[in-house]
Amino acid sequence: MKGKIIGTAVTVVALGLIVMTLMNNKAKSKAKAEQSEISTTLPVQVQSVAYSQLQEDLTLVGTVLANNEVTVISETSGRIKQVSIKIGDNVGAGTLLVAVDDELRQAALLSAQANYDKSKAEFDRIEALVKENAVTASQMDGVRLGLKAAEAQLITARRQAKDTRVTSPIAGQVTARPVDIGAQLNVGSPVATVVDISKLKVKVNVAETEVFKLKNGDKVNITTEIYPNAIFEGRIASISAKGDEAHTYPVEIALANSRANPLRAGMFARATFTSVKRDKYIAIPREALVGSVKDAHVYIVENGTTARLRTVSVGAEADGKLAIIQGLKEGENIVTTGQNNLKDGATVAVVK
Repeated sequence: MKGKIIGTAVTVVALGLIVMTLMNNKAKSKAKAEQSEISTTLPVQVQSVAYSQLQEDLTLVGTVLANNEVTVISETSGRIKQVSIKIGDNVGAGTLLVAVDDELRQAALLSAQANYDKSKAEFDRIEALVKENAVTASQMDGVRLGLKAAEAQLITARRQAKDTRVTSPIAGQVTARPVDIGAQLNVGSPVATVVDISKLKVKVNVAETEVFKLKNGDKVNITTEIYPNAIFEGRIASISAKGDEAHTYPVEIALANSRANPLRAGMFARATFTSVKRDKYIAIPREALVGSVKDAHVYIVENGTTARLRTVSVGAEADGKLAIIQGLKEGENIVTTGQNNLKDGATVAVVK
């Protein structure tokens, strides 16, 4: 009897252990399933898309040019006897730059003047005799032609004498002087370069998509790295009617040089065209894009839990943002972080 009781007890204990093991395995399976379900939910960050301007103003980098730059050349030949300027000098229109030995030209001028005076006196004498019918008309014509020839020689001699003094045709600053005293000067030789920077021009190249938004007289703000806190006001002076190979059009902006913050020709400057009106687009961050710009996709989140792959068409790009021409609606949520681990239809959890 005692043996039966022991056997029964062992059986009960064994059954209890089996039941406990089964229950434990069931709990582990349930926890594993729950863990598996959690692991398939991917965390992402999203952003609601809206219409905006990619860039408030059109800003381009250009080059500062002098309002006028003249390379003065010699119109005579001879030895330089005087140099009146050096690089950096400010000169006015008509200022003497260099003078050439003019002894022979002055002598030729004196001879031409004497010949003219003689011809003029002869003309006056013959003209008085014509009134008295003392000379013929053919004699008068000969004297008149002689006077004109003498006058032409005098004008030529005066010009040749004048050309020995090379002057600046404009007011400005001397930036080059390739000649020195004693050097031989030839016709066509450069004497000096004079640059007028009292007024300046900024030249920029504007894309064909933007150039038709500009017109002469539009206000332009000019800034430089040299004077980061200074804004110079300019106006569009000219817009080229012909583009270059890159389909950009040269635009020149005129502005007065500043005494407080003087600019120099050859500097870089930024031109901001405040008159350009920008179109509004649905704009998204560049990092939200999946694939290339030519084959662009984004993930949107539907109902707060499901990621959907969407094909989009990309337009302009500026300041790290892309203009979406087609494929998105205002208010839709796009994935900005975590999209690399997604596939169409994936379950997501939006995190902040």
